[in-house]
Amino acid sequence: MLKVLVVEDDPLNMKLACEILTAQGFMVHRAKDGVEAIKMTEKEFYDLILMDIALPDMDGIEATRIIKNKLQYADVPVIALTAYAMKGDKERILKAGLSDYIPKPIEVSNFMERMERYMKLEKANNN
Repeated sequence: MLKVLVVEDDPLNMKLACEILTAQGFMVHRAKDGVEAIKMTEKEFYDLILMDIALPDMDGIEATRIIKNKLQYADVPVIALTAYAMKGDKERILKAGLSDYIPKPIEVSNFMERMERYMKLEKANNN
């Protein structure tokens, strides 16, 4: 079972993402901001991180840089879950070191499809 950390400050987006992930068989942990996410990654290992970009205190890009600098997280996918959808935002976010980009509001079938891909990758890596 993949362990996923969802970093999201909006309660409705958090609830939706967590419900979808749980229904797909992921073990889900929650963080309300980047600072909490960093602390959680120091105590526990996650196979996948969903990171909001516009977070209080520290944005998701900075939190991702800090997390990815930890040796055990160098190859862990961090997916931007963000409302930033202007031209150039996706490229900027991916260039900053995030692995993928999912725009908000979450489109359920697209989100489920993307998460299914990560589940399949993990199963292939474990075989």
